[in-house]
Amino acid sequence: MSAIKERYIKAMRKMDPSINTVEQIRHELSLKQQAELPPGTIVEQVMVANLPGEWIKAANVPEGGKQVILYFHGGGLYCGDCATYRNLAAFISRASGVRVLLVEYRLAPEHKYPAANDDCLAAYRWLLENGIPAKDIIIGGDSAGGALTVMTLLSLRDAGAPLPAAAFMFSPWTDLVNFDGESYTSRAELDPVTHLKGSQMAASFYIDHLTVKPPILSPINQDLSGLPALFIQVGDHEALLSDSTRLAERAKKDGVDVTLEIWDNMWHVFQSLAAVLSEAKQAIDNVGRWVQKRFDTHTGSVIG
Repeated sequence: MSAIKERYIKAMRKMDPSINTVEQIRHELSLKQQAELPPGTIVEQVMVANLPGEWIKAANVPEGGKQVILYFHGGGLYCGDCATYRNLAAFISRASGVRVLLVEYRLAPEHKYPAANDDCLAAYRWLLENGIPAKDIIIGGDSAGGALTVMTLLSLRDAGAPLPAAAFMFSPWTDLVNFDGESYTSRAELDPVTHLKGSQMAASFYIDHLTVKPPILSPINQDLSGLPALFIQVGDHEALLSDSTRLAERAKKDGVDVTLEIWDNMWHVFQSLAAVLSEAKQAIDNVGRWVQKRFDTHTGSVIG
């Protein structure tokens, strides 16, 4: 695992906004060699509410399957696209037996709050408008995509809109305002990927124009009652560990069904290395089984 981790650290340092410009980071992402997709994966480009997107369907997804995972990618709200997250989506699709819809929400700093939030809501409503009921949708996301996941749930709940069957998050960033999680300090020497300054800079790209920060930008400090079941995975070596543990604690306090997995010796969004790291594959397999169970709960049927 050490060699895999070292290669990952080297690559992720090129994505650090405290030492690279947004343009440099996006350029590095465009050059990044993507891992080969699982055999039989089908990728179909689609426009989702005027946003570029992709349907990702693993070979074991049954024909005519109605269930959907709507996935919001990470990247600090300033980078990331379908090409970068296609492999992760393919492993999620294979583990769950469900097709995954990736969307490219607008990125900061060109597009500031609430652009990404609005785009994620639009993508969810696009699914509803295209005949997919809320009970057949599960939302997922990693890092900043995890933030967008929980913020989308809160916006839907507050609007009285139908909520998805459930939601899962990898290493969610759940406070873009206060940055007071103790793991920013306690995991500072362990985390090879994320750190306080980088999180602060990423947030500034998106919300520095706001004099007053809307409460939704700090989901861990909001009333989470009424949200669907949540599954949260995080590494024990993450600066963002507290964002996950506090989200889980707050959700449980507010009566939400929450599953929290803390993975020993793992780092930020380690699941993205499922093609080469056994722990990453196991973590995604856990999510896949959970997704199947959540859909079973809503439909009473078994997913193939």
